[in-house]
Amino acid sequence: MDKIKILWADDEIDLLKPQLLFLEKKGYEVTTVTNGHDALEEIQDNNDFDVVFLDESMPGITGLETLAKLKDIRPNIPVVMITKNEAETVMEEAIGSQISDYLIKPVNPNQILLTLKRLIDNKRLVREKTSSDYQQEFRQILMEINSGLNYQEWVDVYKRIINWEIKIDESQSTAMADILSMQKNEANNAFSKYIQNNYLDWMKNGNGPVMSDRLLREKVFPYLDEKVPTIMLLLDNLRYDQWKVIETVLNQEFRIEDEDYFYSILPTTTQYSRNAIFAGMLPSEIERHYKQWWKNDMDEGGKNNHEEDLFRAQVKRIIRKDVKVDYMKITNVAKAKQMEDNILDYLHNDLTVIVYNFIDMLSHARTEMEVLKELAGDEKAYRSLTLSWFQNSPLWSALQRVTDKSDVNLIVTTDHGTIRVNTPSRVVGDRETTTNLRYKVGKNLNYEKRDVLEIRDPLEAGLPRPNVSSTFIFAKEDKFFLYPNNYNHYNNYYRNTFQHGGISLEEMICPIIRLRRR
Repeated sequence: MDKIKILWADDEIDLLKPQLLFLEKKGYEVTTVTNGHDALEEIQDNNDFDVVFLDESMPGITGLETLAKLKDIRPNIPVVMITKNEAETVMEEAIGSQISDYLIKPVNPNQILLTLKRLIDNKRLVREKTSSDYQQEFRQILMEINSGLNYQEWVDVYKRIINWEIKIDESQSTAMADILSMQKNEANNAFSKYIQNNYLDWMKNGNGPVMSDRLLREKVFPYLDEKVPTIMLLLDNLRYDQWKVIETVLNQEFRIEDEDYFYSILPTTTQYSRNAIFAGMLPSEIERHYKQWWKNDMDEGGKNNHEEDLFRAQVKRIIRKDVKVDYMKITNVAKAKQMEDNILDYLHNDLTVIVYNFIDMLSHARTEMEVLKELAGDEKAYRSLTLSWFQNSPLWSALQRVTDKSDVNLIVTTDHGTIRVNTPSRVVGDRETTTNLRYKVGKNLNYEKRDVLEIRDPLEAGLPRPNVSSTFIFAKEDKFFLYPNNYNHYNNYYRNTFQHGGISLEEMICPIIRLRRR
């Protein structure tokens, strides 16, 4: 293991030789300076320091002044303030400037050791314990992946993988993160085969999991309460891992009553899955019963303009009694602010549906904007960006206003997830072929059969048939479809972007959570 590197700044450094010798014998590497200017120069030039010991009263610039400048250079480095002054105001100022600990002179070597163990070694111990625990479970998950799981067992495996992903992120164990990433890829490979073998049977016989078209009927309507208003929040593109980071915020005001799941239908896109949710029907049924509200891929116009109509029709068809419902879709800041201002009015409804498109916009913007590609370069960063948005969003402010005024049932769900794509797969189609990177529908498709689930009769999958010879294909695992024209350009452009429409654990297994005000 690399030595822990300490920078110690004290104008009386010669008097600290016993402490320095003690630390070196314990395996720490200490660099010493006698003033704040030299400390800042060392931090500027050397990114390897793990912790700084900083004397509070040094000539030139004080410890507090040094601390402020040091934090500008390395905001996250732990700093231990060492002082002769026990005055409360001095320590309040230091603590307010983000010191990690403080020690009073004369400094006892054992106190130093305890501080280092707490600040540095504790992180290492947590990392090692997390890695050890995952190593023990790695083989168990691997065996399960290849043991012929059913749809509930796939949900359990996926949740365990995500929970480990979050734990390993927190412990900053890069080696374990790489191993887990490979295991998730293996899981998606096996899951794609499972879907390929079972999906059409689910559609035909109704013996599969609750899917998009049954979501409201089975997971929302039965939990409406005449005495307590219900808000259903549908966050477009919300994956299970993103739910887990948002959960930490919601727990401040809500308690979880049930964390459940459903499977998104194919294609895992808003046009298909969300219309199916609000209609309570598969897309082919929507086209048959509500032709005026359905558009196929190549039809002009918005594909989700009639969600509210479909929702109200389903409420009338399924509940069959007088229920007061409302629906709103948030697609920009102005509508979000309007929703926040009016949120208390919605408490007069039995059920209010809020469709919030931020995460969907984030995934699309990330594809287009280089700065967002850097900010959300991987799953960990994508989760972090989602959390930051939610904590500062009008949506969270609105939910806090609700809990201040009234008891409420909150249901949080989504329509589908996304996957970070990395493996291109060639497709050839005519000009009527759709443009989505994770699924295609067209008349004369040429493709790599091993990369896709093909459905030659769309009606078997509950999908409309735009033309007599239309075929749907769905990308498996982390594949994304590219045409031969400008292949390398689009490969570089779309690789490592978050996409949806195909078959993966991330896209198909969707959270639905029931919460109640604390």
